[in-house]
Amino acid sequence: MSARIVIVDDEPRMAAVIAMALERDGYACEPCASAAQALAAIDARGADVVVSDLMMPEMDGIALLRRLRASHPTLPVILLTAHASVPSAVAAMRDGAFDYIAKPFDNDELRALVARAVSLTRLERENRWLRQEVASRYAPDAVVAESAASRALLDLVRRVAPSRATVCIQGESGTGKELVARLLHFWSERVGHPFVAVNCKAFAEGVLESELFGHEKGAFTGAATARAGCFERAGGGTLFLDEIGEISGDFQAKLLRVLQESEVQRVGGAAPRRIDVRVVCATNRSLRDDVAAGRFREDLFFRLNVIPVQLTPLRERREDVLPLARRFLARSAREAGRTLQFGADAEAALVAHAWPGNVREVENAVERAVVLARDTTIAPEDLLLEMAPPRTASAVAAVDDTLQECLDRAAEARIRAALGAAGGNRLDAARTLGIERTTLYRMMKRLGIEGA
Repeated sequence: MSARIVIVDDEPRMAAVIAMALERDGYACEPCASAAQALAAIDARGADVVVSDLMMPEMDGIALLRRLRASHPTLPVILLTAHASVPSAVAAMRDGAFDYIAKPFDNDELRALVARAVSLTRLERENRWLRQEVASRYAPDAVVAESAASRALLDLVRRVAPSRATVCIQGESGTGKELVARLLHFWSERVGHPFVAVNCKAFAEGVLESELFGHEKGAFTGAATARAGCFERAGGGTLFLDEIGEISGDFQAKLLRVLQESEVQRVGGAAPRRIDVRVVCATNRSLRDDVAAGRFREDLFFRLNVIPVQLTPLRERREDVLPLARRFLARSAREAGRTLQFGADAEAALVAHAWPGNVREVENAVERAVVLARDTTIAPEDLLLEMAPPRTASAVAAVDDTLQECLDRAAEARIRAALGAAGGNRLDAARTLGIERTTLYRMMKRLGIEGA
């Protein structure tokens, strides 16, 4: 979409000349013969940049600028005048003009000035949009926290966020460790600075050192240029070290020194560089057990574990399951252009499921359901939940079991799950399973399921 330029000049010929020069760069120009006409055009159709003459009858360029500062504070205004003087230039810039150019002007100079103003407008809009996205995603009321455990976690994060202390987040895979790290950043004074996330498990030891600490040109084969590491790139902000329990013993010593000294030395470099970074780490392992087993340095553990945050698995906070699922459904359905809701049996299945994959598994199940749902109501089979068989001796497969015995166990587990989701209603369970009610009765009797 072309940027829109409003040109204000009481001399129509001059306005037409300016429009002709700018239209060559693809801008959509609207000449206006007065400041009042320009204000009406901007209110009706908007503008990306205003180019206005300074000396005009009734309302001059300075007065127009002041009106626009009040109603459109981020709109760049470029002033033109044949009466170039230091006092008028100073007054225009003091009142918030983007820039000032004297007549007669060079067309290329004006076009370059307008191009810079258009870039500023686009950057301002992008920045505003990003701030809105951050606010909507990381505002306290945007985070699902229905259970007591989740509310206690958010309270802890709010209290910890303003500090500089290192935080160690521990929890099962999929419990939202990176989300907590981002909340710590966005609720802190460092929010205007970078948030850099690194998965330590994704890099070999030598590569990880270069990734975190940076390297100088020629430090190793392929290092054609110097490169800042994540510690430097996160300057003033937050560095999130995920899977911290996977780093080797040698690298643990190097990381400990960086944290102790608040300085980093690039690979191949001679002088250390000062850093100002808040470190947040995460792991799905028990670092205390690793310390006891000699796999993790005790001194590094205490350096990282200044403020420990333990995330509760989803199976222990089932009050959060349905709110999470509904949040994911609203987003996925909107992206797919569908209007969907969970059926009562689907909601029962969601609450009953053990969720070994935690929040990530809920999100994946909802995305599947959005794709598979046949109508506007999501059924349990649309979720494709992996039902765990009952933990009994008969559920444990033996090596010499026959194929029929394996099939019977699978059928029994699926029928029990369908009955549970349907609240014991065999007709609804049969519909969920896609079989006749009489067929369900026979299978329940043969498999010894109560209520047949």
